[in-house]
Amino acid sequence: MTTATPPSRTEPATGSASAPATPAPPAAPPSTGRGHPAFGWRLRFAVLALIWGFSFLLIKVGTEGYAPFQVTFGRLLFGTAVLAAAMAVRGEGLPRGVRTWAHLTVAAFFLNALPFSLFAYAELTIPSTLAGICNATSPLWGMALSLVALSEDRPTRRRVAGLGIGFLGVLTVLGAWQGFSGLDVGGTAMALLASLSYPVGWIYVRRTLAGSSRSHLSLTGAQLMLATLQLAVVTPLFTRLPSSFPVVPLLAVVALGALGTGFAMLLQYGLVAEVGPTTATMVTYFIPVIATAAGVTLLDEKLGWNTPVGALIVLAGAALTQNGSGPRRAGKGVRPPRARTRRNRS
Repeated sequence: MTTATPPSRTEPATGSASAPATPAPPAAPPSTGRGHPAFGWRLRFAVLALIWGFSFLLIKVGTEGYAPFQVTFGRLLFGTAVLAAAMAVRGEGLPRGVRTWAHLTVAAFFLNALPFSLFAYAELTIPSTLAGICNATSPLWGMALSLVALSEDRPTRRRVAGLGIGFLGVLTVLGAWQGFSGLDVGGTAMALLASLSYPVGWIYVRRTLAGSSRSHLSLTGAQLMLATLQLAVVTPLFTRLPSSFPVVPLLAVVALGALGTGFAMLLQYGLVAEVGPTTATMVTYFIPVIATAAGVTLLDEKLGWNTPVGALIVLAGAALTQNGSGPRRAGKGVRPPRARTRRNRS
């Protein structure tokens, strides 16, 4: 689970988290260097997968003490604080221009405010494991939408087959052959809508902001700030101030924002710059596995045979829908293409 960073025109818009991802950014941000010898990219990749995989457990724990909108607001607030601190350290400023801020407001809604809120509401009635698996459908939605919205994103037999396989996996997870019995339809629908919201946001960003002269950190920091403001308006309208502040759910919300949203984005920037977007987005395929393991072992959530089997089918289909460019080597900084015109991931 993540926010998505502004892609360039030369990269696919069907990336992966946020997530968060999620989903990982489909374009490389400015290179931040060769990486840290003591903290190699593989270790940071594993840390990122763990953080985003555990995000669904943190949402579940957070909603045990606070309303879903409050969980989302806290998540965005602490995530924004982390990115603001990083911007201050690196001397990054906020983007300028009314049009840029207008586009970022829309992106903040579809990439942050809406999916984060939907996942929080969904986990009131569905297990965190199911929410994590639903999140893995984002690449499937992304490919389906890009075929309609992006004329340059041509379908191939491989990708169309992946789309069909992926949605077969969704039906397996949901137990379609038994009439979806025992499944909370409302919560599952919200989780699937959350996963659909990410590629809607990615495509919008690609069509309106790709190629911006501002850094990805600056644009994403502004995007998170706008999403926080959106939740600051909505939350008081639909929730009441908590009469108490349970410690464990509060810590879950802090971790969800500071680690799962803010710190995870910084890790992701470094990974994309060092090993390229293709390798970095592979983190998407580990998120549902970790989310399932966390939910089963720590929250004692129950699984039928169809859930892990369906999840594997979803991941196989999602992998087939991705463009077939090979991963870039670690240590090779990836530079984004120079912008010819103005324009601008759990």
